Amino acid sequence: MRIQKLNAKGFLFDLDGTLVSSLAVVERAWLGVAQRLNVDPQEMLNFIHGKQAITSLRHFMQGRSEADIQHEFDRLEQIEAADTDGIVALPGAIELLNRLNELNIPWAIVTSGTIPIAHARSKAAGIPFPKVFITAELVARGKPQPDAYLLGAECLGLAPADCIVVEDAAAGLASGIAAGCQVIAVNAPANTAELARVDRVLVSLAQMRVEKAENELGDNVVSVQFNAAL
Repeated sequence: MRIQKLNAKGFLFDLDGTLVSSLAVVERAWLGVAQRLNVDPQEMLNFIHGKQAITSLRHFMQGRSEADIQHEFDRLEQIEAADTDGIVALPGAIELLNRLNELNIPWAIVTSGTIPIAHARSKAAGIPFPKVFITAELVARGKPQPDAYLLGAECLGLAPADCIVVEDAAAGLASGIAAGCQVIAVNAPANTAELARVDRVLVSLAQMRVEKAENELGDNVVSVQFNAAL
């Protein structure tokens, strides 16, 4: 049985696919990469989600020089940062973030994207801007390694176990689990193996209700309860 209520002190949100809808933009950009590298498009799309772009490029450009990989990375970053057509906030995202701000609950965005891409998409979607924004430039090892979520928790001044990670991609879910956080999956494909290991699976952020509460030790926490699937 899935947990009906979670208690935490802060939130760590993925960006693409969790807070904002950017799938069409991402796939447009990466289909161009697949064409330039003569790689099967579906193979590339199956691999990239949730991972840093440089990790995916190194995977598909094995045997190429680091200069070639960096050149393709720079080109891709420019394309993705400039293309915001169709990017919107996912249902419940703006309301949830505004509610957290209203309750003075700390939260961060933890993304595999770089600063230009992440900031452009956040602005295009109209979501509140976080005080802590962890991007690819800040971690040596990207998702599915735990580094990004560990850094996010540290920057909020919280222990990982006191944070709830909210993610859609397999790599991000694995990262949150490895970091020792509580993990909520949202918008994740039904065949994602990591769903068996998370604390809660949702179809929409609009299912989450947050309130301030006290735990059994008398500490101030945020209590998260879940509505039925919408």
